[in-house]
Amino acid sequence: MKKLYVLIFLLSINFCFSQNIPKPFIPEITKQFPNVRDITISPDGNEVLFTAQSVMGNLSAVISVKKNNTTWSKPQVASFSGKHFDLEPCFSPDGLKLYFVSTRPLDDSLEPKDFDIWYVERSSLKNPWSEPKNLGAPINTEHGEFYPSIADNGNFYFTRDDTSKNRKDDIYVSVLKNGKYQEPKALPDSINSESYEYNAFIAPDESYILFGGYNRTGGYGSGDIYISKKTNIGWTQAENLGSTVNSHKMDYCPFVKENILYFTSKRDNTQIQHEQALDLKNLINEFNRLDNGSSILYQVNINNALKY
Repeated sequence: MKKLYVLIFLLSINFCFSQNIPKPFIPEITKQFPNVRDITISPDGNEVLFTAQSVMGNLSAVISVKKNNTTWSKPQVASFSGKHFDLEPCFSPDGLKLYFVSTRPLDDSLEPKDFDIWYVERSSLKNPWSEPKNLGAPINTEHGEFYPSIADNGNFYFTRDDTSKNRKDDIYVSVLKNGKYQEPKALPDSINSESYEYNAFIAPDESYILFGGYNRTGGYGSGDIYISKKTNIGWTQAENLGSTVNSHKMDYCPFVKENILYFTSKRDNTQIQHEQALDLKNLINEFNRLDNGSSILYQVNINNALKY
C-alpha cells in the first residue's frame, strides 16, 4: 500500500503545484521589512514567527505576529530577540518550546559566537517565553548549526557547516532516545551532496523532507527547493519541486502546515522596459513591488501532494 501512495505522490505533485500559483503571505505585514525570510507557525495556527533582515542582511531579528479570529496583530520583535543576530525560529510539536539560531555569546560578553541553535520555553501557550538557552552538545559544535526542524517523535533535523570536512553545508539528524539527543548523523547522499544543502523541513511523521539545494544540476535558479521521501529502504533520491515553486532566483526556507507550503523567494518580476516613460510615482511603485528581488514569504496550496 505504501508503494501505491508513493506512486500517487509522484504523479500528483507536479499536477497539484501546477494548479496553484504561489502568492505572498501576509504581505500587509511583511512589506514593512526590507527582507523577510523563514517562517514557523504554532501548532494551533495562531502564532507566526519569521525573520526580518536589513537590506544587506547584517541585521537580523525574529518577529512575532498573532491571530485574533481572522485578524493578525501588529508585528513585534520577539521577546528574546532584537539584541543579537537571530533567525530561523521553529516551534516544537507542542508549541511550548521555540528553537532559533543565533550568534549571541554564551556569557555576558559582547563577543558574538558562531551560529548555534538556542531555545526558549513557556509553561502554556498563553505564557511568555523564558530567557534563551543554548541547546548545547551534541547538536551545537564549534561549527555553525542552522535551521532546526523537529518531527513529532522529537528527532531533530538541522543544517551544519562543518569546515573540517571537504564539503559544504549538509543536513543532519539527531535522534531523540530516552529523552536525550544522540550524536547527529549526516543524511545520505540521496539528499546531501558536495554542494550546499540547507533549510530542511521534516514532515511531522518523517515521511518526507524538504530542503534547499544550491546550484544543483537541472535547477531553475541559484537555489531551489527539493524533496526526498522516506521509504522502507531509506531516503529516495531528492527531486526538484518544479518551476511553479522554484524560480530563476533564490527559493529557500520551506515550511508546511495544513497542506500549505510556505517558502522564501527572491523572485523578481520588476518590469525593466515600458511602452511609455514612467513618471516618478509609477517608477517608485515599480521599485516597491513585492516581487522586486527582495526576500519575501510565499504560500502555495499543495492539495495533499505531500501526504502519503
